[in-house]
Amino acid sequence: MLAAWMRLKYPHLTVGALASSAPILQFENIVPPDTFYNIVSNDFKRESTSCFDTIKKSWGEVEAEGRKDNGLSLLTKTFHFCRELKSTGDLIDWLESAYSYLAMVDYPYPSSFMMPLPGHPIREVCRKIDDSPEGSSVLERIFAGVSIYYNYTGTASCFELDDDPHGLDGWNWQACTEMVMPMSSDKETSMFPPYDFHYSDYEQDCWRTFSVLPRPRWVTTEFGGHDIRTALRTFGSNMIFSNGLLDPWSGGSVLQNVSDTITALVTEEGAHHIDLRPSTPGDPDWLIQQRATEIKLIRGWIDDYSRAKHQKSTFNM
Repeated sequence: MLAAWMRLKYPHLTVGALASSAPILQFENIVPPDTFYNIVSNDFKRESTSCFDTIKKSWGEVEAEGRKDNGLSLLTKTFHFCRELKSTGDLIDWLESAYSYLAMVDYPYPSSFMMPLPGHPIREVCRKIDDSPEGSSVLERIFAGVSIYYNYTGTASCFELDDDPHGLDGWNWQACTEMVMPMSSDKETSMFPPYDFHYSDYEQDCWRTFSVLPRPRWVTTEFGGHDIRTALRTFGSNMIFSNGLLDPWSGGSVLQNVSDTITALVTEEGAHHIDLRPSTPGDPDWLIQQRATEIKLIRGWIDDYSRAKHQKSTFNM
């Protein structure tokens, strides 16, 4: 996002911008608020409908287990937490985070961007869920699957719920000040628990957590977003919006060419900013071609700028 916004705000300082996985439309309901979680859900469903169904069913199982007299203790044991669960909500957040990040990093090769993971990690998660031993409960299947994300190396003996390996406190602060992204989960299309976005609840949570009030219209006021095609076509140039459709953030990005100089590169099998990651021997052909296209476009921008800069012009004052 920052690359696209910087090019728009400071065209005299930037020759062009490669905005990879940039959800510049994820604000003020410019895209439907259920877009993000629908994409995550579809990523799992494309690997296994039974995996999708098991995850969708698991939320009710978590709540039912938690209502038992010793339910939180049972859940703590099932999911190998280091400390006693205080609520089922904490477990649900832990699981939701894993599924969302898995969709972001569903790369075709092993990576350690968020956590050490195998190639096609969602496929491996679903394999664990679907191939659990006969008689395994829904929650035992879920734990087997989510362990691919949280413990692929097998070195963790238990899990800390308050651990923040991704530095999310910084992002949460941004989300409570400038980056207000409405998100919801549809009960029909999503594998996540259904819920609607209510700004008043969001505002209260931000105040309770950080003692700040969000500015939900700051991004669209500062950088635009509504009628983005007209804005980009009129004021923008030399921009690439690259997106992989497995990445849940792709739903809030620009997925079609806007002009001759504002290009959308979309790959069906790509995940979160995979084109910006280091090349590997396992890079598929489509990724190699995508990077080559980006380099060609960027070289063209630089060449055009250099020619214009060195061209002698005469001005009549």
